[in-house]
Amino acid sequence: MTIEGMNHFTVLSSDLERSKTFYINILGLTEGERPPFAFPGAWLYAGNQAILHIVAGKPMPINAPGVIDHMAFTASSLQAVVDALKRHGIQYDLRRLKGLEIWQLFCHDPDGAKVELDFAASEPEPRE
Repeated sequence: MTIEGMNHFTVLSSDLERSKTFYINILGLTEGERPPFAFPGAWLYAGNQAILHIVAGKPMPINAPGVIDHMAFTASSLQAVVDALKRHGIQYDLRRLKGLEIWQLFCHDPDGAKVELDFAASEPEPRE
């Protein structure tokens, strides 16, 4: 067996519309085709790839399984993302990765999943 790439992440949501607003309106993913599962949710796409599955309609786990720390996406338009996060009152932590000089922006989705957005080193530092 050979791993060929990452297929998708799945996040649980206590409020599907709130999660979709975060990932679509703030981070820029698009909602696309999803099989007719018996539970509510959404498949969100980057281009033609469904990279994030949202599952709703079931209780949030008290003790979440696994040890995944965060999900990371390659992104662009750093200033626009910072502006959107500020408009929605979402706290973030922006850093320059020493050595590569890429921008790393960390924030949390509405249910607390940690999200990393990586921007090219050539993107200008955002205005406050």
